[in-house]
Amino acid sequence: MVGPVSIKGAIPDSVVPYPDGLFDRVKYVFWRLIYPGYVWGMNMLLRFHIIHHEGRQQYLIGKLVPGAALMTFLKYLEKEGWANHFIAWHDDDQVVSVRRLVGFDWQYHLRIFKDGEVRGHYEYTPESHPIRHLKETGMKESHEDFLRFMGDWVTPAKENL
Repeated sequence: MVGPVSIKGAIPDSVVPYPDGLFDRVKYVFWRLIYPGYVWGMNMLLRFHIIHHEGRQQYLIGKLVPGAALMTFLKYLEKEGWANHFIAWHDDDQVVSVRRLVGFDWQYHLRIFKDGEVRGHYEYTPESHPIRHLKETGMKESHEDFLRFMGDWVTPAKENL
C-alpha cells in the first residue's frame, strides 16, 4: 500500500522538447503560456462537474514489489528519463503520474496507485495533439516496454486489463 505522496519537487516536471516545424512550434509556445493556469482550470472544471473523469485507465502493468520505497522508485525513474506529468487527468486513487517523452509527439504515461498498482500506456502528447490525446486516439498498451523500463521494481500482472 502506497501512502499519500506529493511528488512536487521530488521529480522534475516534464518539459517537451522544442519541436521542428512551424505549426508544432506554435503549439509548443501556446502550451508554455498556458501551463501555469492549466491544472487550476482543469481542477475547477472537474470540481463543478463541467467535465467528468473517474475510474482508472486500462493497461495494467503490475504492482510495485513489496517493500518498494516510492520515492526511491521515482528517483530511479527520473534517471531513466521520466518526469512528473502534471497536466494529466488524475485517476481514482492515483498517487503518481509520470511520463517519458518520445520527442514532441509521443509519450509513455505511467500511473502508480495507492494499492501499489502500476498502469501505463503509449499515446500522443497533449501538447502535440490535444484532441487526439483527449479522445485516446492512437493510445495503446506497451506492456513489454513498461516492464523493461521498470526493471525489478514491478511484479508483472498475469493479464493486461
